Amino acid sequence: MSKPVSRSFSGYTTDALTLLGQLIKEARIRKSMTAAELSERIGVSRSLLLRIEKGDPGCSIGVVFEAATISGVPLFDQGEREIKKTMSMHQEKMNLLPKSVKKSIQVMNDDF
Repeated sequence: MSKPVSRSFSGYTTDALTLLGQLIKEARIRKSMTAAELSERIGVSRSLLLRIEKGDPGCSIGVVFEAATISGVPLFDQGEREIKKTMSMHQEKMNLLPKSVKKSIQVMNDDF
């Protein structure tokens, strides 16, 4: 059996995860929700919610975003309508970009 790969994250990433977890916990408490109630609402175990609130980088981003949404923590500066509009604009841009990126290989000309 292979060893689990240990992964390191940048300080900015760990700080952002910690902050998001703190915001989720604060919003949950302001709404007078227990950890058990919020975890039930998002469909995860209480222990997973507590990991999210501690900023554990191993938590699924979808679950973290759902915890933020249900507790009332805004994920972006935009509201839902503006996010949909921005997503549409970015999809149009993505349609103009190549489907994949290939590194160009430079052939050395050694004819002297």
